[in-house]
Amino acid sequence: MATDYDAPRRNETDEPSEDSLEELKARRNEAQSAVVDIDEGDTAESFELPGADLSGEELTVKVIPKQADEFTCTSCFLVQHRSRLSSDKNGQMICVDCA
Repeated sequence: MATDYDAPRRNETDEPSEDSLEELKARRNEAQSAVVDIDEGDTAESFELPGADLSGEELTVKVIPKQADEFTCTSCFLVQHRSRLSSDKNGQMICVDCA
């Protein structure tokens, strides 16, 4: 038997039923009573808020002073190597990125 796939499909719910108003309300309440169980305590622990107390933390960063072959860009204030020097106009050293 050939099947017409373009024909609208009919379900039992498509046909009008003889249900009472109370039965329809009960079905609606059952469909809406899905309970989502989310523990908000678990999700909140994974986030760190800005401004958190970091007074107990120690940073271990070794600061190296500016070397003889480096300059500080007067535009972006980053320490760059002399090979990145773009211009030295009026005593202002500017890197290639800022030029």
